[in-house]
Amino acid sequence: MDGPFHAGELAAQARAGVGAPGAGGIRPFMPDQHREFFALLPYLFVATIDADGWPVATVLTGRPGFVQSPDPTTLTVAALPCANEPGAELFAAGRPFGALGLDFATRRRNRANGLITAAGQGGLTLQVLQSFGNCPQYIQTRAVEAGSASTLPAEAIAFPTPEALAQIARADTMFVATNAGGQDGGVENGGVDISHRGGLPGFVKAAGDMLTIPDFRGNRFFNTLGNLMTDPRAALLFVDFETGDLLHLQGRGEIDWAPAVGEWPEGVQRQWQFTVERAWRRPAALPLRWTFDDYSPVTLSTAAWNAAPALVA
Repeated sequence: MDGPFHAGELAAQARAGVGAPGAGGIRPFMPDQHREFFALLPYLFVATIDADGWPVATVLTGRPGFVQSPDPTTLTVAALPCANEPGAELFAAGRPFGALGLDFATRRRNRANGLITAAGQGGLTLQVLQSFGNCPQYIQTRAVEAGSASTLPAEAIAFPTPEALAQIARADTMFVATNAGGQDGGVENGGVDISHRGGLPGFVKAAGDMLTIPDFRGNRFFNTLGNLMTDPRAALLFVDFETGDLLHLQGRGEIDWAPAVGEWPEGVQRQWQFTVERAWRRPAALPLRWTFDDYSPVTLSTAAWNAAPALVA
C-alpha cells in the first residue's frame, strides 16, 4: 500500500471528501525533536488491545526522563500500568501499542504507534513503526504538579452513574483509543492509536449510555475515524485534572457523516456516537494534578456545538 495510511483511513478521507493528504510527517522513525520531547514529560498516554481486539487506554506517570529514546525507533518507559486498573496485564511483549505525548503547558503533542517488545518490572520497551506530530488545536493549557495517588482498585460501574456523567460534563479534554487490526499483519499500516479530543466543558454530550462526540476541523489524517471504519470498538479515557480521577470506558462508535437535519454547528464537520458497554472509575488514580490556565483559541470557537442539541441520525 502506497503511503502511511491503511484502508480505513483512506476510506474515511474519501468519505469526508478531502482526498488522501500527503504523509504529513508520518515517518517510520522518530526525529530527534520528538525523541527529546518524550523525555521531558512526566506522563504518557498509552493504549493497547486485548486478545479479542478491544482497545484499552491509560496514562503512565513518572519523573521527567522516565520516557527515553535510545535510538530513533525505540522508546523505553520506566513505568507500568497499575495492577488494579482495567487492562493492566495487556501491556505485554508482542502486543501493539499507541502512545501520545502531550505537553499541556505548550500545547505540543507527538504520537507513536508500534509494538511492545519487552515488558517487566523495569517498564516497557516500545518499537516505533509510525511517528508523527499533531497541531496544537483544542488543547487547553495547564500547569502540572505532584499530587497524592490512591491505591484503591478500579471500580466497575453500571454506566451511567451520576459521578461518571458529572465527570464527562466537566471535561474539556478526553482521549480515545482505537484499533485498525494490529501491526502484526492484520491490517497494512494499521495498529493501535490513542488520540486527544478537546472542546469546551460539555463538548461530549451524554444521553443514557450514548455519548455524542464532535469531529472538529483537524489534520485530515482521520486516524481515529479510519480505525472506527475498520473496527467500531474503542476505549475512552477521561482525566479529572484537579483530582486525578480517571474514568475508563469501552464501547462502540458509529460515525455520522452528514447531519440529521439542517447543518452542523459552526466548526463541526461530523460527529460520532459512542455506546458505552463497560465502565470503570478510579478516584485519585494519578500522582499528578493540573491547574487550568487557558482555552485554546480554536476551542473558544466551538461554542455553537455546545449550545446545539445532540442530534442522532
